Amino acid sequence: MRRLLVPLVMVTFAAAPSPAIASARDFAVTHKAILAGYALARAGVATISIAKSNIESFNRKLARECPGVGTGTPENEASQPMSYEVAVALWSIGYGSAAGPINAFAKAVRPLRWTSPRINRFAHSLVTNLIALATIPLPDLCGDVRAWTASGFRTIPPHVIELNRRVERLALPDIPWRLVAPYIRVGDAGRVAYIKRAERKIAEAEFVIGQDVWYRVLNTLGLPP
Repeated sequence: MRRLLVPLVMVTFAAAPSPAIASARDFAVTHKAILAGYALARAGVATISIAKSNIESFNRKLARECPGVGTGTPENEASQPMSYEVAVALWSIGYGSAAGPINAFAKAVRPLRWTSPRINRFAHSLVTNLIALATIPLPDLCGDVRAWTASGFRTIPPHVIELNRRVERLALPDIPWRLVAPYIRVGDAGRVAYIKRAERKIAEAEFVIGQDVWYRVLNTLGLPP
């Protein structure tokens, strides 16, 4: 299972130039990136309960509209795309719950330019993927599982496979704090400490809450994990 529930707290770094060649601009844009990451971290923590509530509402909706629609689905590799689509729906709701903060983060980071092309590529790829995650279309799980069931559990709807593949490509790397450390201003130490705490809290929520809701939605639809 990939991460399910809430947006990752990310700061826009993949590697840092050596202190000897880092320019004043590198320190300045790093500071701006930390400010943006701090704001996103705070929003990410606040979004945990919001996303959980939104997903629970979604599960209740499924329970009303198509309970057990996938009952009888074989527990084999061929059925995995249907179970994975449930995860995609949860990412859509989870990341979508933080679309506003993610957009604000993207707006702050897009203009930033480091002297290192590697950092620039990483930073702006991260923004692109975060925006893509925040705008995942919510799949029609009832309709798609009905189509799967109607095929006698033989044919996965093609758009399900395409959506799954598109979302699977949207990976977000971990923050390489060791490489970032030389470029953190003393005044940003508290913000960085908060980001690290928030990162751990969100990771725990993603694992505990994310796994739980994924299994519950699968159970609602009658799909195997």
